[in-house]
Amino acid sequence: MPQPPREPGPTTTPVHVIGAGPGGLAVAAALGRRGVRTVVLEKSNDVGAAWRGHYDRLRLHTTRRWSSLPGLRIPRSAGRWVRRDDFVSYLERYAKHHRIDLAHGVEVSQISRAPEGEGWVLEANGGRVLRAPAVVVATGYNHTPLLPDWPGVEGFTGRLLHAGDYRAPEPFAGQDVLVVGVGNTGAEIAADLAFGGAEHVRLAIRTVPHIVRRSTLGWPSQASAVLVRRLPVGLVDRLCRPIERAVPDLTRHGLPRPRTGLYSRVREGAIPVQDVGLVKAVRKRLVHPVAAVVSFDGAAVNLADGTSVTPDTVIAATGYRRGLEPLVGQLGLLDGRGRPLVHGRQSHPAAPGLYFTGFTNPISGMLRELARDAEKIAAAVARRL
Repeated sequence: MPQPPREPGPTTTPVHVIGAGPGGLAVAAALGRRGVRTVVLEKSNDVGAAWRGHYDRLRLHTTRRWSSLPGLRIPRSAGRWVRRDDFVSYLERYAKHHRIDLAHGVEVSQISRAPEGEGWVLEANGGRVLRAPAVVVATGYNHTPLLPDWPGVEGFTGRLLHAGDYRAPEPFAGQDVLVVGVGNTGAEIAADLAFGGAEHVRLAIRTVPHIVRRSTLGWPSQASAVLVRRLPVGLVDRLCRPIERAVPDLTRHGLPRPRTGLYSRVREGAIPVQDVGLVKAVRKRLVHPVAAVVSFDGAAVNLADGTSVTPDTVIAATGYRRGLEPLVGQLGLLDGRGRPLVHGRQSHPAAPGLYFTGFTNPISGMLRELARDAEKIAAAVARRL
């Protein structure tokens, strides 16, 4: 049973959490239970802003049990695989339940060390300058849409949009659509379009993905991921082979099985695709796998196998950047891919009191790890203060 929040001292300078998504809210709630005064800074007008912008058919790929944040469970009425809207409603209830102090409309542009060397200075919109003894950055894994710099893309005469702007299939009814990228988002959007009325759906694939069932005989794939996450990579690759074979072989449909091991790919940053309709759509020839996109030429999209297609719309499910460079880039805390060098309860020796959460993509589930990190970060901050 979680402890009720302790009242912070009236003159305490608050810890600042940047971002009112699940990671930021979980840390704020955990800090509140430890009596640490905390303010969550959020540039939008709502909690869970990124989740509100996801496509309509989205359900969590992790179970309700392992998607709840500390101190309040997602209700059973939401089902095992929680819908986007139900998860957003849960985040709203979570913020109210934990009496989280939210400052909406505050966008932090840069974090720097306080001149006297203790604590942090946050520069925000409206000329705000905020002071904090500790800061938690929780601006989200999917922060800034990434569009590849394809040659000729600026002259494409069709419609080009990022997957972050896709909501539902109805606007694409009767269209020829090319979805670029076969992560979970691209796979799900392609299936959504195929069953939602698009005339022709192609899925451009650069690297063949590992595809797994969301659950088998009631056993969720996430449970297997939690069990094996600390085992040797080669062993997990072998253990995962029967799980992969439970999915039909789509080689004759243009989607062969990968040659690399599943967990080896995970360690490279490629999470397996959970099948929520793609396999059926490919087998029914409603989604046609094609080669990767290499360039654009007017109305044509040129593919890596030398062919070209002329879609009405291209939807780029090509991922996101973390977008941390303006915020903390000057502190030397990011690696070559823009990810924090430290994560969770750790703070970098060059930046004591600055923490990051939600910038990994673990096989065991992002929300599960956010919940675990929240308690650890809160404990570390409380000890520091």
